[in-house]
Amino acid sequence: MALSPFRFAWQDSRGMRRRLVLYVSAMALGVAALVAIRSFGINLERAVAEQSKEVFGSDLEVRRSAAFPDSTAALLDSLEAETGATVVREVSFPSMARFPASAGGEGRARLAQVRALDGPYPLYGEVQTTPAAAAERIGRGGGALVDATLLLQMDAAVGDSVQVGGRAYPIVGRVDGVPGQAEIASLVGPRVYLPLAEVDSTLLGFGSRARYAVGFRFPDAEAATPGVASRLDDYEVRYETAGEEQQEITEASGYLTRFLSLVGFVALLLGGIGVASSVSVYVGEKAETVATLRCLGVSSGRVLAVYALQALALGAVGAVLGATLGVGVQRLLPLVLQGFLPVDVQNDVVPRALVEGLGVGLVTALLFALLPLVGVRRVPPLRALRADARAGGVDPLRWLLVALLVAAVGGFAYLQTQSWGGAAAFVGGTAAVFALLALAAVAVRGVLRRVVRPGLPYAWRQGLANLYTPGNQTLVLLLTMGLGVFLVLALALVQRSILEQVAVPTGDDRSPDVILFDVQPSQRDSLRALVESQGLPVIQEVPLVQMRIAAVDGVPVDTLLETADDSFAGTEGGPERWTLTREYRSTYRTHTVPTETVVAGAFEGTAPEDADVVPVSIEAELAADLDVGVGSRITWSVGGADVESVVTSLRDVDWAQVQPNFFAVFAAGPLDAAPQTAIVLTRAGSPERSARVQSAAVEAFPNVSAVDVQLVLSLIDRVLARVAFVLRFMALFAVATGLVVLAGAVRVALGQRTREVVMLRTLGASRAQVRRILVAEYALLGVLAALTGGVLALAGAWGLAAFVFEIPFRPDLTWLGWALVVVPLLTVAVGLLGSRGALRQPPLAVLRSE
Repeated sequence: MALSPFRFAWQDSRGMRRRLVLYVSAMALGVAALVAIRSFGINLERAVAEQSKEVFGSDLEVRRSAAFPDSTAALLDSLEAETGATVVREVSFPSMARFPASAGGEGRARLAQVRALDGPYPLYGEVQTTPAAAAERIGRGGGALVDATLLLQMDAAVGDSVQVGGRAYPIVGRVDGVPGQAEIASLVGPRVYLPLAEVDSTLLGFGSRARYAVGFRFPDAEAATPGVASRLDDYEVRYETAGEEQQEITEASGYLTRFLSLVGFVALLLGGIGVASSVSVYVGEKAETVATLRCLGVSSGRVLAVYALQALALGAVGAVLGATLGVGVQRLLPLVLQGFLPVDVQNDVVPRALVEGLGVGLVTALLFALLPLVGVRRVPPLRALRADARAGGVDPLRWLLVALLVAAVGGFAYLQTQSWGGAAAFVGGTAAVFALLALAAVAVRGVLRRVVRPGLPYAWRQGLANLYTPGNQTLVLLLTMGLGVFLVLALALVQRSILEQVAVPTGDDRSPDVILFDVQPSQRDSLRALVESQGLPVIQEVPLVQMRIAAVDGVPVDTLLETADDSFAGTEGGPERWTLTREYRSTYRTHTVPTETVVAGAFEGTAPEDADVVPVSIEAELAADLDVGVGSRITWSVGGADVESVVTSLRDVDWAQVQPNFFAVFAAGPLDAAPQTAIVLTRAGSPERSARVQSAAVEAFPNVSAVDVQLVLSLIDRVLARVAFVLRFMALFAVATGLVVLAGAVRVALGQRTREVVMLRTLGASRAQVRRILVAEYALLGVLAALTGGVLALAGAWGLAAFVFEIPFRPDLTWLGWALVVVPLLTVAVGLLGSRGALRQPPLAVLRSE
């Protein structure tokens, strides 16, 4: 009777199922991450498609950085009449919002984003307000509505008043949610909603940073939008449609979900390593059984099929468990990411994501399991009689499986990145990290073999020896635990470096922490006196001149725009479009500042007031995008007059520093009389003094705005903390996988561990001594995992800082300290729990069975 592979696979696995299922649970975590992220991504795409108009706010929006000319305004009015569209007009600008009733009647102020509206806002969706009826007053007059976060920060409430410019408005409602506005947006730029007809017109005069927009909602958007867009193209009016906005959001959300998928896939690879390790131990224990089958005439191919069926079945179990767990994890992702999302994401179960997760998990489990399984083909029949019988030579099938595994990883990475270069970087980076961890494990075993000496305490000597004796789990545990530590620590270590780039030294009395801007020339002396009357120093006054580029090297902007590069990377040659269309806020001075470094030419700080050509220094990256260099001529439109300039130097600018930095810095003299505003910098030194000077400045000069640098830094810290939380949430899948693999390693090696414990007990060792040996072994494993993962995290964080963020690397080493404490404790706890069975076995029973 022929041996049935299915029947024999089932019977043969009875003694190993519990040990192998624990390893398969490691695969389940990786599959869970993939299923959750893929389901979330599909639901996010669906939400963007369904809510794109709510996010965008209209079918079509016309925008301009200045008031619309009469010809454009007449065109928009005619389009409104012809199409029967519902229209909302908006002017948005930053301004100080002062709450007179706050701080016990002293008043508090903060820079806010003012949205002045005229029309039935929003055109799509609903604004959530308290009271609910207040939403009907947005864009229709009757008072101000204020973001909930701003009211909370200013200790204000509905019924108080808010002053914007020279006018005060009763607060008629609190805004709790706006269609298309992520939660984090209200944190960074809280909004005040005002009726457009009641806005202080002085806030929209010279020097303002107002943006004008007109949104259309058509009765039939699909029919009307193309015709309206064509008319706007003829007039060269800038606009955007809801479809274009949907495409941009879809691309951005796709980047997010693909990145998170790669992080989840790393957890799946860790589970694969656990499977390979467990199957390797399993194959070693089954070597005599395989040899006996070979003696009975069973072919090597049939033997391989038996164990491959076992691996396939276990892989299927892991994939199904992972898919089920992934549905649960999917419920958490919208909660984790909700602060960053402009849409409401449903938690629908996505069958396609389940199928994809099951397929990827099953293939990964099978490939990793086959790597050690193919060794059963080479077990010689002589092994049934001699334990030292081994097959020699290289197994080409194993190398073929390695190639297939690398190809599978690369293929998955390509599907996520849509780039062969990105896929190669992922495969290469992952392989490099695995290789470094493997080298660390080999080095550790080699070092321990030489440093363990008789003089050490017995428990530590024996525990350390367990890390390099035959059958040790040092390699697989350092790979899994070390990679988990690496993923968690890398971002944490670079976060401090990012924050320090925007931090202001607290101990330097000359470091500004309050910036007052939009100061008119006639107000400079009075504002300076006000600041000094508060007992604060005026650290710096910086003139600000608004201008646009009119020509480059004699070629008018209109001509340059016909062939301008839209790539934002300068790949097509010539100036990039954004450099020609933006408005520049420039300055003039006699010297460079600490945030600047001249990299070409020589900085010229002065020039005659009547100079025909004014020296100008250009920021180096802008010069590359504008396709200019030292000696180039740029004509600027300043207050309606053309100013000819020559580029005399290029500067590298450290934009991360909270200081006034500029694309263009002119020589002092020729622009002194140009229309301009000023920035005044002072140092308050405390939140209370900062609030007082801001409130006093806004009350005396309603057009002046202020930025509290410390508040900005705290907001940046909170935003980065939210981003870090999202990434660490995904990295925890890798940590959890590492812990499961650790538990699996202890379980799979339980037989060998039991024999070791029994031998020690037979030789007179107590349970307490054996337990100390295990503590020594697992504690050192945990320390080594924390050290290797931490060193790799330092290297990875340095790479992120140096090559991605381009900032000095200043890691927060306290994270490493915590890792060196927490990881060993977790490793010891899991190791001792998994070894309880070995400690409970009576020595006599084990010796009799042997």
